[in-house]
Amino acid sequence: MTTLIRNVQVFTLGAGASLPDSVDVVIDGPQISAIGPDAGAGIDGPRTEIIDGTGHLLMPGLINAHFHSPVNHMKGALPSLPLEIFMLYESPALDELLPTPREAYVRTMLAALEMLKLGVTSVQDDAFFVPNPTPEIIDAVLQAYADCGIRARVALDQPNIPELDKLPFLAGMLPPNLRQRLAKPPSFGMEPLLDAYRHLIERWHGFDGGRLKAAVSCSAPQRVTVPYFEALDDLSRRHDLPFYAHMLETKLQRVYGVAHFEGRSLVRYVDDLGLISDRMNIIHAIWVDDHDLDLIARGGATIAHNPISNLRLGSGVMPFRRIRDRGIPICLGSDEAIADDAVNMWSVAKMTGLIHNIADPDYETWPSAAEVLHCLFAGGAHAMRETATLGAIEVGRQADLVLLDLDTLAFTPLNDLGRQLVYCESGSSVRLTMVAGEVVYAEGRIRRIDEAAIRAEAREIHARQAAALRSAEATAAEWLPHYKAMYRRASETDVGMNRWVGHAGVVR
Repeated sequence: MTTLIRNVQVFTLGAGASLPDSVDVVIDGPQISAIGPDAGAGIDGPRTEIIDGTGHLLMPGLINAHFHSPVNHMKGALPSLPLEIFMLYESPALDELLPTPREAYVRTMLAALEMLKLGVTSVQDDAFFVPNPTPEIIDAVLQAYADCGIRARVALDQPNIPELDKLPFLAGMLPPNLRQRLAKPPSFGMEPLLDAYRHLIERWHGFDGGRLKAAVSCSAPQRVTVPYFEALDDLSRRHDLPFYAHMLETKLQRVYGVAHFEGRSLVRYVDDLGLISDRMNIIHAIWVDDHDLDLIARGGATIAHNPISNLRLGSGVMPFRRIRDRGIPICLGSDEAIADDAVNMWSVAKMTGLIHNIADPDYETWPSAAEVLHCLFAGGAHAMRETATLGAIEVGRQADLVLLDLDTLAFTPLNDLGRQLVYCESGSSVRLTMVAGEVVYAEGRIRRIDEAAIRAEAREIHARQAAALRSAEATAAEWLPHYKAMYRRASETDVGMNRWVGHAGVVR
């Protein structure tokens, strides 16, 4: 199948403020085969789809470089809460809330469709499973991505140590009966988790010409044993998979290092294990110091920035300029729908361009629109280990493309293309989304999936679960006073830095 996009203006990073000249773009199968003023000359026929690009901008597909699909159905469900308290409510382990494969499929599809309609063509899903990953639920998640047409990397985000060992101070705050319950190790140990990864890799890695691929995840270094951490790194190395690791998202996680790792931060701990690599996506990296950043730079890891989630959970402001100045690649993510309440990478890009303006009075350090777009495209491709195939419109790259209508309020009048993409566009100008050369969204309609039917089914599932969700809130209330006390003690601990705007001290 050949697709010809005629007379379209093609976005390139660093192309300047104005619009480029119009060209033709030819796509053969999943790849871009030609770009130029006359590239479409003589191309016609029954197996050619011709798209008129007049008045439109062709962009690389947006990359959501950090996401968790299992709570797609809970957007707007919680007030803003600190991460450690938020997680009490996020994924309760009640039997009546365990998803069937169909329910897992539907909830995965919800966000996948939202992303495609907004021009997101690739997602890195750090999927967690309660209580544990089974082949049937893994298959349901991947089948949803297969069916809708999006490009996805999927990991199994699963701790393998007791809850009590993941958090500081809590053991001394709990009554014996509660402490005993949190001291129990997870039912799924290291070998069953590795078996789950074997299923993921053997069944899905490289599916549909490489549109679906695996990744690995330790969730966070303090949530897994060293042998499991090392086994995941070995999988990552052998199969060239991205490795997802949440590090120093919150101040409490900084305090954890003081309490459990002889004063070492989580970054120092992982570096001492020799596990920071160019395959690693370090997620959040808010409560990092200069030494942490030097170690990350030396190891070649990427940092996944999730500014809206960071604000929703009050985690703090990531030191963007210090990271960029060290040459550390930055990618952008929405994080989970329950912590962003949308899966809109245009909003993430805009927040990236805004939040750091209140982190330093030196305005020359503030992110430029070009830097934000570089994080969105090149940074995302780097995180996915797809630097040669994604993130740009060039001959030989995958045809993961988005067509934006320039006759919209976001671009009227046109003053600076890059700035208006970052600060003005909301996704409402997206007219077409293509993944691997296939148009998966156009003319306001998802082509592969009956979106209305999925929405209706999601509402039915949610209605059936309403009582169980209320029970889960009551269960969380039992733990809440103790988690609050832990959070407050960590908040009051001096860690030699501040990442909260308006709080005592300087955000650096």
